[in-house]
Amino acid sequence: MISKFTAIDFETAQGYRNTICAVGLVRVENGKIVQTLELLVQPPNNYYWDWFSNDIHGITAEDTKDSPTFDKIWPQIESFITNQTVVAHNGFGFDFQCLEKTLEYYKLSVPSYEKRCTYKIYGVNLADLCKMKDIKLNHHNALSDAEACAELYLQHLKHSSNEH
Repeated sequence: MISKFTAIDFETAQGYRNTICAVGLVRVENGKIVQTLELLVQPPNNYYWDWFSNDIHGITAEDTKDSPTFDKIWPQIESFITNQTVVAHNGFGFDFQCLEKTLEYYKLSVPSYEKRCTYKIYGVNLADLCKMKDIKLNHHNALSDAEACAELYLQHLKHSSNEH
């Protein structure tokens, strides 16, 4: 069983994957949450043109105008990702692309990391899955989504280890 992993969630200012405006990160070691981190991030030029994204998460240019850009927060979160198991809900469809496209935008190296996706494991969207499993969720809040993802992955690991 994987004893440590990082659950992560990103919100974006636009439909583009390199416009991260919020990061939620949950570090799990030995089956327990040992650290959480929630950061607002200023997307490139602090530009929000896509009302759809804003409508989903409620983050605006006003909220991120004084926030650091992703290249400035990367040193703070890099150790939670590089050579780690990283879990996201819809990770292959969204979060892993956001991380990699944003790193490329800032000309930072994309690290090696092991990708796990709770959507791929369960096949159900996060809101419905949390409702089914009675997991608290403030959907599209980056930290809440990451915490829910961590809990779902822990349940998956526990279930998988009971089968062996």
